[in-house]
Amino acid sequence: MTSRGKQRGATQRLGIHAEAGAWCTIGKIPQPPADVLHAAGTPRLRPGRLRPLGMAGAVLAVPFMPLLMLLTLLSNAEEAVKRSLATEDEKERLRVQDEGDKRRDATIAERGLDRVFDGNWHGNAGQFLLRWYSHSTHHQRLILATQDGIVLAAPPQRVTVGRVKRMQIVARLPATEATLVDPFFGEFETRMVLIRFRDGSWLRVETEEPRSDLHTYLLRQPLPNS
Repeated sequence: MTSRGKQRGATQRLGIHAEAGAWCTIGKIPQPPADVLHAAGTPRLRPGRLRPLGMAGAVLAVPFMPLLMLLTLLSNAEEAVKRSLATEDEKERLRVQDEGDKRRDATIAERGLDRVFDGNWHGNAGQFLLRWYSHSTHHQRLILATQDGIVLAAPPQRVTVGRVKRMQIVARLPATEATLVDPFFGEFETRMVLIRFRDGSWLRVETEEPRSDLHTYLLRQPLPNS
């Protein structure tokens, strides 16, 4: 089944119609100031621990780590050899690609988008981030764009398998409160999507794959002020 088909099945389980959606994660939530943390009721700031099945899987994966590292090194070496043997046209294409990657990374840093959120704990994004793991201890969210706004779904607790089967709606953001934004409007291919709130604050999420269903959907939307 395609990712679009899986998404359709997931939204049917939730009883909603979504224009687009993708499973997303957020980066590590920074430690808020003590007064902010206390005012919010000392909420949870980390995802739940892996359950025994997930822990067992992690333990079983340890012996394969050296092999994975070796495969990574071989892949890097292969890429270096390919670059050295590339034709002039291929080298030019790779040079343009490298320059694009550097420009993307520089733009991300310049706009402060290398952070999880805009940094204002008293803004709407900061307050929403404080409640992120209170809604669900799972490390992922299915973020759905609907006609009425944004819906976030996840299992109530962290799971290693069966996330779709166990998920439920954990948060809703009306269109009057927040919107989904590709901060680069398709200029760069990234996994990044912003939840931008009406007060200008924002929260960054990362989709499982670049140019996700959410990115494709956002590219079809009119540009701001257009």
